[in-house]
Amino acid sequence: MDFKIELQKYQEIINKELEKYLRKEQCIEQVLNEAMEYSLMAGGKRLRPILVLATYELLSNMSNYEVCIPYAVAIEMVHNFSLIHDDLPGIDNDDFRHGKPTSHKQFNEATAILAGDGLLNNAYMVISQDIQNTIDTKEMQLKLQIFTEFSKAIDRMIAGEYIDTEFEGKKIKIQELEYIHKNKTGALLTLCVRMGAILAQSNKDDLENLTKYSEKIGLAFQVKDDILSEEGDSRELGKPVGNDRKRKKCTYVSQYGLSGAKDILETLIEDAISCLEKYGEKASFLKGLALYIANRRK
Repeated sequence: MDFKIELQKYQEIINKELEKYLRKEQCIEQVLNEAMEYSLMAGGKRLRPILVLATYELLSNMSNYEVCIPYAVAIEMVHNFSLIHDDLPGIDNDDFRHGKPTSHKQFNEATAILAGDGLLNNAYMVISQDIQNTIDTKEMQLKLQIFTEFSKAIDRMIAGEYIDTEFEGKKIKIQELEYIHKNKTGALLTLCVRMGAILAQSNKDDLENLTKYSEKIGLAFQVKDDILSEEGDSRELGKPVGNDRKRKKCTYVSQYGLSGAKDILETLIEDAISCLEKYGEKASFLKGLALYIANRRK
C-alpha cells in the first residue's frame, strides 16, 4: 500500500477514536472541556498513536488493533497536554500552532493550563479503565508494565522540557543537548513503539531492536524540528520560523550548524531503517515513517 494512503488510514482511525472521548455535555466546566477538545482535535500528524498501531501490526494481526486503542488515545492526550504547556508564556510563549491561536490565546492562560492538566489526567483515566476491564492475567501484567513505562516516559518528557527551558541562552555540552532531546522528545516516541510491541507480546530481541529504532527516530524528530525552526516555511509550519534562535535555545542547528544538523538527521534515519531490515516488506510502513520524519515540512 502507498505510504501516504496508509498514513491517512491510520490518522482516520485515531481521529475517529479520539472523538469518542470528547466531552460534549453541557456543564459548568464546559469551556474547559471545549479547550481540551480545541487542542486535541486541532490536527497534527498523530505520529505517536500511529507508532503504537503500526508497531503492533508489524508483530501481530492488525485486525485486532482494538487492544491498542486506549494506549494510542492516551499518548495523543499526553502529547497535546505537552503542547499546550510548551506554548505557555512562561515556557515558549508561542501564539500559533497548526496555524491556529494557541490555547492560552484562544481562551486564557488559566484555562490553557487546566486544559493541559485535564488531558494528562484523562490519559491516565483511559489506561486505568482499560486495565480494570482486563480479565486475562498475562495481559494484565503486560498492561501494568506499560502503565509503569507510560508514567516514567512522561516524567522524562517533563524533565527534558525543564532542562531545555533552563538552559536557554547558556552554552552547553553535546551530551547535555542529547540528554534534553532524548527525554523531551524521544521518551514518548520510544514509549509508543514499546507499547505496541509489548501489547503484541513481542519477544525480547524484537523489543530491543524496535526500541533502538524508536530511539533513532525520536532524536531524528527533534533534529528535524530544529532544522525547520531555522529554515521552514511559517505558512506550512503554522507557527513563526526562527523562534529557537531568538530565544537562544540549545539546538542541533546552534551546536552543529544547519549543514551539520542535516548530516546527523540523515545518519539517524539510516540507522533507524537498518533496525527494520530483518522484518522485510512487513516493515515498509515503519521505514516510510522514518523517511517521513526526515522529509516533513511541518
